[in-house]
Amino acid sequence: MPHAHAPDGTPLYYEVRGSGAPLVLLSGQANSRRWWDPVVADFARVFRVVTLDWRGTGESGRPDTDSYSTRGFAADVAAVLADAGIGRAHVYGTSMGGRVAQWFAAERPASVARLVLGCTSPGAPHGVERGPEVRRALAQPDQDAAARALRELMYTPAWLAAQEAAGREEFATLGDPSMPGHARRRHLRASARHDAWDALPRIEAPTLVVHGSDDAFNPAANAPLLAERIPDARVRMIPGARHAYFEEFAEVATPLVVEFLQREEEDE
Repeated sequence: MPHAHAPDGTPLYYEVRGSGAPLVLLSGQANSRRWWDPVVADFARVFRVVTLDWRGTGESGRPDTDSYSTRGFAADVAAVLADAGIGRAHVYGTSMGGRVAQWFAAERPASVARLVLGCTSPGAPHGVERGPEVRRALAQPDQDAAARALRELMYTPAWLAAQEAAGREEFATLGDPSMPGHARRRHLRASARHDAWDALPRIEAPTLVVHGSDDAFNPAANAPLLAERIPDARVRMIPGARHAYFEEFAEVATPLVVEFLQREEEDE
């Protein structure tokens, strides 16, 4: 079971599958590599795919220290790629993973071939934050109701109804249930404190910004903000999609991302 080690010594679990150009997939806040389970096989048919457990999740270490930040997570990604012997990769980050990907691309331009930022934000100081009604729904004391609200922010009602009818009860995008409380709180704080606004113009990699048009969890208005700040970035909105567009709308989103990432090879 491969583990890299972060600069502070924290063990970082990762997996590699497939062959081809390297692609690292970065998951959302308080989630492990399992976030990508519904689609990782599709990417592995084309790329050598790396997925990892953030510190505090999955099989990685769970230090109760001030080592959790989106910039620090980017250093963790660098440690994983170095351990896997990968010097340059495509990077696809969604939600908090997209925030981490911003730092990784801005500070390590030679390590990024192409960049995809999904359902993410430049950070609270300059981004568009979720509305108070969303915050209230997620913070309500009725845990079942809060969990239902989160599912409905991630997926459309029709899709959820179809999954329920099929007997599905678990979703890989709703948080790593094994996380200790301290790690969950530190993930929340790391994502909330993200601010890469001044670093975004330093991104050199060709960049695609993808967002669901109906995403209220991380408002879709953040997509054009990122694209305007990153040189030559382009935006693709997925009509009707919510936060977990990459799963529910995989038939649209995955080919879109694959085509963008492969374009570099064709141009070369």
